[in-house]
Amino acid sequence: MSHSFNKIWIHAIWATKERAPLLKDNIEQKVCQFISAQLREQGCPVRIINGMHDHIHCLFLLNPQKSVSEIVKQVKGSSSHFVNKNNLISEKFSWQTGYAAYSVSESVVEKVFLYIKNQKEHHQKKTFQQEYDEFLSKNGLSNS
Repeated sequence: MSHSFNKIWIHAIWATKERAPLLKDNIEQKVCQFISAQLREQGCPVRIINGMHDHIHCLFLLNPQKSVSEIVKQVKGSSSHFVNKNNLISEKFSWQTGYAAYSVSESVVEKVFLYIKNQKEHHQKKTFQQEYDEFLSKNGLSNS
């Protein structure tokens, strides 16, 4: 085979430090737009970014030249810096250390897109911890 083909969708989720509800409505869109720009700069086309006051979901195509951990580390670091440098909130902003990332089959990209798009409605029924634990369980992972 003379060509290399890659199309790996990633659904990444990470939370604010101590899950503090810092991503209020007035800054959420700015943070999502900044993260989207950062992902695109790293060669990762973005399908959607959305979240709640204490966490964020991103659906993007993985740049085959980079690892998921490199990408997430850079995006989290630069977005924390962006929030703090621009004084978008009165306190110091940071993300929690960890993250979750899952590969998404092309056949369910639209379903994941809708799931991320409808975060506000979804979280009227389920807490972030319940959602996170459910993702871990569905993907055969442990939270210990």
